[in-house]
Amino acid sequence: MNAAAVSGGGHGRRALLTGAAGFTGQYMAKALVQAGYQVYGTELPGHDGGAPRPVNLLDRDAVAALVQLVQPEVVVHLAAIAFVAHTDAELVYRVNVVGTRNLLEAVAGLAQRPAAVLLASSANVYGNAAVDPIDETVAPAPANDYAVSKLAMEYMARLWADRLPIIIARPFNYTGVGQDALFLLPKIVSHFRRGDTHIELGNTNVARDFSDVRQVVASYMGLLAAAPAGQTFNVCSGIGHTLGDILDQMASIAGYRIEVRVNPAFVRVNDVARLVGDDSKLRRLIGPATPLPLVDTLRWMYHA
Repeated sequence: MNAAAVSGGGHGRRALLTGAAGFTGQYMAKALVQAGYQVYGTELPGHDGGAPRPVNLLDRDAVAALVQLVQPEVVVHLAAIAFVAHTDAELVYRVNVVGTRNLLEAVAGLAQRPAAVLLASSANVYGNAAVDPIDETVAPAPANDYAVSKLAMEYMARLWADRLPIIIARPFNYTGVGQDALFLLPKIVSHFRRGDTHIELGNTNVARDFSDVRQVVASYMGLLAAAPAGQTFNVCSGIGHTLGDILDQMASIAGYRIEVRVNPAFVRVNDVARLVGDDSKLRRLIGPATPLPLVDTLRWMYHA
């Protein structure tokens, strides 16, 4: 890993981090601070010394005011609706596309161009690809509204490519301490932590490429350090895990097996069957990394 990706490199530069209070954002904020950045989230100062006011990315004027106040030298955009099964499709598109557009418009209006603008997209844009593992040359084929919104965000971002050094990251699935139990792995871990005898799940015939959130953040830091403007990168482990693999690992950690019951309400009609990535392009840029074993991440979550 490029040394600047994990320590130093920030040199007091101002970093605007959207989604700083979210699951990934909390780890990203810590990494940026450790690298020497001054980190600013999406809040405006309160009037007369009052409490800061959160900025809604859909409020174009507030976003512009925030960007002008911070004058960021790097931007990391993590804020989004990230739950694939979110029921309000309109809000998914507005936040993930329009909210990102408001941010890019504001950043493009700065007198001083930032060194890097990192946008978090998603490997879900690939859909049910016939290729395994998936690299960045695979044509997107999104299979749900969340994935379509992320691909639309990528296309929209191209409109700013001549004015901003935009980097697109396509993270595959990842997890860690602090992720909402709406997501599969935290849900499974929480059931084992409580000692539940059974768990209700949706599609059981899926396989996913799971990374540790700390390794994903390290990859983001490497991209900021390298600043490869105009390029797209997979962020993944390259290792596929079936639901059976995950349940076996958790049984080993917790010392017992759990009964799985399929709940039709949790079954997604357009669910992607297998999603495993190839991060060779990323590794050629920022250097090699040994993926953290998923069992270690699950153990960290179980004992947290």
